[in-house]
Amino acid sequence: MPAVFHPHSSVAEEGLGMHEFWLYVWLRKVGIVAAHIMSLGLTIFITLLSRPGTSLFSWHPVCMSIGFSLCMTEGVLLFSSEGSPFCFQSRKGKVQLHWVLQALVAIAGGTGLGFIVASKNVSERPHLTSWHSLLGVATLVAAGCQMLCGVCLLFPKRVSSVARLRLYHATCGLVTYLLATGTLVLAMCSDWFQGTIKGALWYVCVLLPLCPALVVMNQITNAYLPTYQRRRSRYESGNV
Repeated sequence: MPAVFHPHSSVAEEGLGMHEFWLYVWLRKVGIVAAHIMSLGLTIFITLLSRPGTSLFSWHPVCMSIGFSLCMTEGVLLFSSEGSPFCFQSRKGKVQLHWVLQALVAIAGGTGLGFIVASKNVSERPHLTSWHSLLGVATLVAAGCQMLCGVCLLFPKRVSSVARLRLYHATCGLVTYLLATGTLVLAMCSDWFQGTIKGALWYVCVLLPLCPALVVMNQITNAYLPTYQRRRSRYESGNV
């Protein structure tokens, strides 16, 4: 009897057998659940480590981890049909929740930026002197571009190609998430973090953000890359 695959699965299109396909599905579910747990756990861990309220700087890692580690991760994974607590929501409901989470990313990111600038000014230390700070600025710029594409999608009648803008929005989102992951890893290389976390635990902390990043990258590429390739093939075949 022929195998039955999910119609939207790029893996099914590659001709995998039934057992391989279901193994892939369950690995995706496990990965998504692990990404939820790791992003939440990492945010709680950084919050406890920072001891918010002890200084101006202490609020910076708290705000940034809430915004980019937790809210941005959940804002992407809520569209997943595997392992997401919002899988039973309608598409419209998911989009609205996505907007709420992205707004929280912007608020938390702006607040975290304000705290680190204030902390540097009070301590009279120079700005943008580390790779962490430079990559952090690049992350904020990419996040702004991604949100701008999202705002344009609210007015589809004024956009010449909604599908292309969605692709740009997803691409900017992926770049933003990868930059945020790199910024977080560089933060763990700072004197502040290494002064408290040492040995094997430090390596565990560095590896934690990589799992959600891989899951998010897999979800975005699987959702948009096959669609883009099919449209490109149809376009090229029409011009032959």
